[in-house]
Amino acid sequence: MSELSGAVALITGASRGLGAAVARELAALGAHCIITARTQGGLEETDDAIRAAGGSATLIPLDLDKAAEQIDLLGPSIVERFGRLDILVHAAGLLPKLTPAAHIEPKDWQASLAVNLNAAWRLIRTTDPALRAAPAGRAVFLTDNFAHAPHAYFGLYSAPKAAAGHLLQCWAAETISTPLRVNLAEPRPTSTRLRRAAFPGEDSDTVSTPAAIAPAIAALCLPSETRHGATIQV
Repeated sequence: MSELSGAVALITGASRGLGAAVARELAALGAHCIITARTQGGLEETDDAIRAAGGSATLIPLDLDKAAEQIDLLGPSIVERFGRLDILVHAAGLLPKLTPAAHIEPKDWQASLAVNLNAAWRLIRTTDPALRAAPAGRAVFLTDNFAHAPHAYFGLYSAPKAAAGHLLQCWAAETISTPLRVNLAEPRPTSTRLRRAAFPGEDSDTVSTPAAIAPAIAALCLPSETRHGATIQV
């Protein structure tokens, strides 16, 4: 029997990059994956890869920038349909642009807040009851170096990500006496669309692929994972 046989996992940002790669890994471990992202076509590609490997998935096209009420309904809807939710991996992120802090425009600030901070808050709210009730609930939110090491021109992205990480640590402190384990995963530099937007001249051969990083992130979702409230470099 696979390590996650019978488990239900919710993965955001699963149309490409790390989100898609982690979804494939979790499905290979036996979890039924509920995958969300803005692009239906990307989700279908992830679904095809999961099913080709013998896994199963449910697709939910969802724009985290605009779908606040849909996010709020995710947890209860998943429990109503599947009877449980065991794993949450929040891999979605948004880098609107690189700009000086004094030049950040309100529309870009709001978009970054919506995806990089507000979505994290709403996901915690909507999944907390089910994850606490799971035999071995696991929540993993992706972060990166920019969230705790400020860089010039990255404030539009890194400030909301830093706040989301702080919020997750608070949630971890509140769930320390439960079976739920909550952690931040900080991948080493990875060839994703977000990184290519930030470093367009970077040689992709010098950074890791999502497929190379995903197994370590998926491992944080296993019942055997005991760390809690940690930032884990993968």
